[in-house]
Amino acid sequence: MSRKGSKAAAASKKRVKPASARRVTLIPGDGVGPEVIAAAVAVIEASGVTIDWDRQEAGAAAFKRYGTPVPEPTLRSLRRTRIALKGPLETQVAEGWRSINVYLRRTFDLYANIRPTMSFAGVPTPFRDVNLVVVRENTEDLYSGIEHEIAPGVVEGVKVITARASRRIAKFAFEYARAHRRKSITAIHKANIMKLSDGLFLKCARAVARGYPEIRYTEQIVDAACMRLVTDPGSFDILLLENLYGDIVSDLCAGLVGGLGLVPGANYGDKGAIFEAVHGTAPDIAGKNVANPTAAILSAAMMLDYLGYQREGDRIRAATGAVLRAGKVLTREVGGKASTGEFTDAIITALSRA
Repeated sequence: MSRKGSKAAAASKKRVKPASARRVTLIPGDGVGPEVIAAAVAVIEASGVTIDWDRQEAGAAAFKRYGTPVPEPTLRSLRRTRIALKGPLETQVAEGWRSINVYLRRTFDLYANIRPTMSFAGVPTPFRDVNLVVVRENTEDLYSGIEHEIAPGVVEGVKVITARASRRIAKFAFEYARAHRRKSITAIHKANIMKLSDGLFLKCARAVARGYPEIRYTEQIVDAACMRLVTDPGSFDILLLENLYGDIVSDLCAGLVGGLGLVPGANYGDKGAIFEAVHGTAPDIAGKNVANPTAAILSAAMMLDYLGYQREGDRIRAATGAVLRAGKVLTREVGGKASTGEFTDAIITALSRA
């Protein structure tokens, strides 16, 4: 295995700082999306970084205006900028359009989904000092959407696992571990039952692991891994998963540290990236100025890392952690009474003091 680094994994660590404002596609999204993305934009501006935002629509709002959840102007913008900050998008259940998130990831070959999951002092959770990263393959598995009715009342879905995608995501995980000085990777699978598909995923991960002897490689069956996560999350460092397992396990991990409102997310490819909060649209609280913008703000910090502004990204993470640790200005999701705006202002104030 070549020791040459994955382009996407290297980009997830740091980019060269641009000489002028970088143009970035901004997709506010549905539900609470516009509120939490506005908070993230305000924090970025307070950090001193200037972004040339290209505001576009996707999701339910875009469907009402254009008749499609992903209009052509949005796709053109993403092709130009190759980077986006995005809010949550509505995905209908058992009807309607397919997941827009999945569509965008596959269209732009954003094959690596990264969700760093860390405990925050001041947020009451059963565990302390959780610090793990979920690395999820983003382009295939059951999310390929290949399903059909073979007889009335009988539907078949096809799980697609390829050696190419499996090797690629494994290499990303190991390069990420090396760049971020992580010590171990655990491949999560169900190869005891799906011996061909999950078996292929493991074979590829093992082959890649041999090229990184300094990083400890282990494997665990997905159900056993879930039990271990809720009893001893500190025993994990980086989790490497196929698409479906990654989606489920990443939400489980978020629950260990206080919920989806606290966990950032990023989708990397070799030629671009989309940064997004991993929570849903929360239509029940949309427009009420009570949503927790932490996940969107931390996703924005990851975007700044990607653009080469790692110092500013670190300052945003530190300011967010300081506000949560102080416990005086918290949204109701994490036990407080503050509004989205008040919480955002508290982070901006902490940034100015740093």
